[in-house]
Amino acid sequence: MRSMGHGVLQLMAQHALALFELGQGHYRQALKHARAVFEEDPPTCGNIVLPLLIEAGVRTGDRAGVRGALSRLEERAPLAGTPWALGGLALGRALTAEGDDARKFYEESVDLLGQGPLALELARTRLLFGEWLRRRKRRSDARKQLRAAYEGFDAFGAVPYAERARTELLATGEKARRRTEETRFDLTPRERQVASMAAAELTNTEIATRLFVTASTVEFHLNKVFRKLGITSRKQIPRAIGEPGPATED
Repeated sequence: MRSMGHGVLQLMAQHALALFELGQGHYRQALKHARAVFEEDPPTCGNIVLPLLIEAGVRTGDRAGVRGALSRLEERAPLAGTPWALGGLALGRALTAEGDDARKFYEESVDLLGQGPLALELARTRLLFGEWLRRRKRRSDARKQLRAAYEGFDAFGAVPYAERARTELLATGEKARRRTEETRFDLTPRERQVASMAAAELTNTEIATRLFVTASTVEFHLNKVFRKLGITSRKQIPRAIGEPGPATED
């Protein structure tokens, strides 16, 4: 693949595999893929793989790998200065911190990632924060983070992560409904929110601006809304969800 000039594509695929394996809890496999990206350090995914490598390294006891990834993250994130970069740095520090220092960094990461269209990254941080809280017997606080993580993953169809969050929620004593044949046509909270805005004749761009997501994310949700409701156009949404459409002039 590299001989054909597709090396970067291969590394992007390995980044995706690292993310997938983490969702499954397969930390050694995730570490293998993340380390390959770290060593080649390609543009973009060479940076966004760093929190993944830290998580996989912490879970597998790869202290040297964790130190290297955190050092690179501490060097680069402040230079970028974006909520994504700084939120990732806070997450890396949370994963490696001792005691209540970890909580401070998790909260910082949640706050930063919540400032931009970073729904999946925010859900991942909430999942890790919730897991950390549960293991310290702070069940009420853990439920808040895990519930938000579950809803975020479920809305995007990120099944492995949604199931991981659901399992953690069960461990706190709360139940999160698993999608079944009977419930698979139900709209998630985010899908209903997007559907309501579309019913009010907001454009995809307008919806994206209000929700702090991309227009392509809105389109993704609308496609799921159409499929679940069995409709083919935006004009059919108001009747399908039981909401009035925009007022019309006589």
